[in-house]
Amino acid sequence: MKAILLSLLAGVIVGIVFKFLKLPLPAPPVLTGVLGIFGIYFGGQIAEWIKSFL
Repeated sequence: MKAILLSLLAGVIVGIVFKFLKLPLPAPPVLTGVLGIFGIYFGGQIAEWIKSFL
């Protein structure tokens, strides 16, 4: 849980800094991009789960 909160805090800080510097955010601008990142992560987790059975 601590790692999740720290990563969220780091993301918020990066977002604030990028906005103040008037730079584009280093993240997908729409929900579909964010869901794609989650899909990649979960795909990797599923692959590890399958490998453990083989």
